[in-house]
Amino acid sequence: MPDARQRIRVGHSPDPDDAFMFHALACDKIATGRYRFEHELVDIETLNRRAFQGELELTALSLHAYAYLTDKYLLCSCGASMGDGYGPMVVTREPTTVDRLRDQPIAVPGTLTTAFLALSLCIGKDFRHVVVPFDRILDAVRDGSYQGQPVGSGLVIHEGQLTYARQRLHLVVDLGVWWLGRTGLPLPLGANGIRKDLGEPAIGDVNRLLRESIDFGLAHRPEALAYAARFGRDLDDARTDTFVGMYVNEWTRAFGARGREAVGELLRLGFEAGILPKRVSAEFVGE
Repeated sequence: MPDARQRIRVGHSPDPDDAFMFHALACDKIATGRYRFEHELVDIETLNRRAFQGELELTALSLHAYAYLTDKYLLCSCGASMGDGYGPMVVTREPTTVDRLRDQPIAVPGTLTTAFLALSLCIGKDFRHVVVPFDRILDAVRDGSYQGQPVGSGLVIHEGQLTYARQRLHLVVDLGVWWLGRTGLPLPLGANGIRKDLGEPAIGDVNRLLRESIDFGLAHRPEALAYAARFGRDLDDARTDTFVGMYVNEWTRAFGARGREAVGELLRLGFEAGILPKRVSAEFVGE
């Protein structure tokens, strides 16, 4: 018989922290009632751009991209990826300084990522860049080019933050450290957006189920880590555990007042720096 439950299409990145977060929903570990979740694993920049068409009912979003999507999506009150004193990194083949980063094009994982916004705030907007799939950036920096385009440094997200040294690359700036020094706040990188047209009851239910999935993973960590490990590129079990701990934690269970303040500060500074075209106030489920 056809499944009469309401379909909720979910998009998230194919990386260990998102896999850990969605493990319970993806593997039927919690009861979902009248909802049927269908999962798509897609890189974050692709999800950011698909969100402009509102294709997915629930989707991972960069906070940078969310600034353009407030007409379509609310932010779930859970599911945050926060860099609490750490975050995306810029790496190079040879040691250099932040002031020299603008000398050559920077490989970036997408122009709607929060990493791109944070880097723009750090070194100034309109720097030269080459968009490179996030899992090819380290190779591009090592090789000095990507598809014939020169690359001087790379903006690294996901597990590359733990593996860049294997390719003998050098850290120039950790944007989570830079952001904490500037604002005293964690760097809000990603969130989960839920489509506004689902209506209030479904929005509340889906937000609750996402929270239950996160709580299940944290309560059954070895099981959820074993699932998440399938999505870790070049990560052993110890590094998978470390990486998941960086981005699935109490911030993920709930933004809280300080997390919401961090989102507001990111959006405010992005606008005041002329990077975001309009002033945006984040809207969360339950407000």
